[in-house]
Amino acid sequence: MKEEYARIIEAIGEDLDRPGLKDTPARAAKAMQFLTRGYSETVEQVVNDALFPSDSSEMIIVKDIELYSMCEHHMLPFIGRAHVAYIPTGKVLGLSKIARIVDMFARRLQIQEQLTLQIAETVRNVTEAEGVGVIIEAKHMCMMMRGVEKQNSVMKTSAMLGAFRDNAATRTEFLSLIS
Repeated sequence: MKEEYARIIEAIGEDLDRPGLKDTPARAAKAMQFLTRGYSETVEQVVNDALFPSDSSEMIIVKDIELYSMCEHHMLPFIGRAHVAYIPTGKVLGLSKIARIVDMFARRLQIQEQLTLQIAETVRNVTEAEGVGVIIEAKHMCMMMRGVEKQNSVMKTSAMLGAFRDNAATRTEFLSLIS
């Protein structure tokens, strides 16, 4: 990857011998590996058996989970927050594991629509929840720094599964609790 970054830097017309760029290919490669570390993680590793028996059948919400991802179309960042809710059926997931699931999928080349669905389906599969709701709000650098250059635009996506899709009252409760 380091050599590829060196080629890109030269292709834009820069001099790799310039002091400020001397170690940039190595730093850029290391940064890209960090930004896309979600490819080296699995759901099993992230959850790490942190699923616990519970009599709770009320909605559980983790809101304002910050996320950083990379647009798969332009490889530019999008930055935002996720709100994740589920209704347990006999087991609950360790609190930090929700954020770790968000990070695992966000740290891949993504489109926000797919990211939202991947998080929802994973939480449903892991917890066997009655329903799962996920909303993501994010600002996309590919829209802010290039193209239409709209600085204040925010994209919102949602995935509603099970009770969150089938029951308007459940969906409304979720939406009111995150606003």
